Amino acid sequence: MARTGVTLSVIAGALALGMVAGCKKPPPPIPPPTVLVAPAVQQDLSLSLEFVGTIDGYVNAEIRARVKGFLKTQDYQDGAFVKTGQLLFTIDPSEYQAAVAKAKGALARAQAAYGQAKVTADRYRPLAAKQAVSQQDLDDANAQQRAAAASVDSAKATLDEAQLNLGYCRITSPVDGVAGTPLVRVGNLVGQGEPTLLTTVSQLDPMRVTFPISEAQYIRVAARAAQLEKLDPLDAGPDRQILDLILADGSLYPHKGWFTSLNREVAKGTGTLQVLTVFPNPERILRPGQYGRVRAPRPREEDKPTVVVPENAVKELQGTFTVAVVTPEDTVQIRTVEVGPRAMQLWAITKGITAGERVITEGVQKVSDGQKVVAQPDPSVAKAAGGSPAADAGG
Repeated sequence: MARTGVTLSVIAGALALGMVAGCKKPPPPIPPPTVLVAPAVQQDLSLSLEFVGTIDGYVNAEIRARVKGFLKTQDYQDGAFVKTGQLLFTIDPSEYQAAVAKAKGALARAQAAYGQAKVTADRYRPLAAKQAVSQQDLDDANAQQRAAAASVDSAKATLDEAQLNLGYCRITSPVDGVAGTPLVRVGNLVGQGEPTLLTTVSQLDPMRVTFPISEAQYIRVAARAAQLEKLDPLDAGPDRQILDLILADGSLYPHKGWFTSLNREVAKGTGTLQVLTVFPNPERILRPGQYGRVRAPRPREEDKPTVVVPENAVKELQGTFTVAVVTPEDTVQIRTVEVGPRAMQLWAITKGITAGERVITEGVQKVSDGQKVVAQPDPSVAKAAGGSPAADAGG
C-alpha cells in the first residue's frame, strides 16, 4: 500500500509540472539584424590610377677627377646651388703646368728643325734641276722636310694634350643645379687609376619622376604613349599637364606633370615597364631620392555616367562578384554583379545595380537572401563623399 501511495504522488507531481510548463509563453522572435547601407550613385566619376614614383633630377651630372693629383680646393658650399661653368674643385696643377712647358719646348724644337729642313729642300731643288746635286740628295732633303713637318704635328698634339690635362685641374659644373656633399675632401689624392667621383650636380627644374606599370597596363596605353613620345619633353601645354604628385606627407604638389617616354624594355624579373614623367620644380621643393605617388586620370571607355558603390559593399568569391541590396521592404537580395574599374573607396558596377538602390556596406556577413534587416545609413560613406575623388592603386 505504501508503494502505491508513493507512485500516485510521483504521477501527480509530474502532471502538475506539465501543467505549469504548458502555461509558459513561447520565446519572442529574434529581431532582424541591423546593417549599414549606402545608396548606389550614378555620376560622371573620373577615376584615376596611382603609382609609386621615384623622384630624380632631370640631369644628374657626376663630377669626376679626370687627372691624377691632390685635391687642392673646394670652391662651393656643400649642397649649394651652382651655375653652369662655376668652379667646383681644383687639383694641384704643378705637374701639368710643367708638362705644358715641356711640350711647348718640344714644339719649338720641332718647328726649328722643320724650318732648317725646308730651307735645305728649297735650296736643293734649283741645284738638282741644273744637276749640281744628285737627285738622291734632293729626295733625302724632301724626306727630311716631311719628317720635320710630322714632328711639328706630333709636338702640337702633345702640347694640346698637356694643356687639356692642365684644364682638367679646374673642375666646373656642366649644368645649373644643386651640388651634393663632396665624396672626397681637400688634400686627398684623386684620379689615380680611374676618374674619382667627387660629387653630383642635379638639375632641379624640371624634375624627372619614374614609376613602373604592368605589361597589361602598357598595352592599353601603348598607342597614346607612342604619340606623346614624339612631342617636346620639356615643352608641354595645358592639355598634356594631367599628372598629379602626392608627396610623402600626403599633400598635393602644386604643379602638374606630364608624360615624356617609356623605357625600352619590360623588366624580366618584375614584368613591369618604367614610365618617365616630368614635373616643374621652380620652388625647388622636390629633391632627388624622394618618393611620391603619381596620380594619372584613367582613360574613360564611355562618356555616360557610371553607377558606383562603396568598395566594401562588393564581395568576391572565385571570380564572382556579389552585392547585398536592401529593398524598400527592408528585405535582403544577394545579387551577382559585373564590375568596372576599382578605386580605393569606390567600385563601378556595370550590371546588376541601378542608381538609388541601397547596398549593405557593413554587416553583410550576418544576413542571407530574403532576410529582413534594419537598415541604417553608413556615416563613413557620407563623410567620404565629401572628400576628394578616389584613386586606383595602379590596378
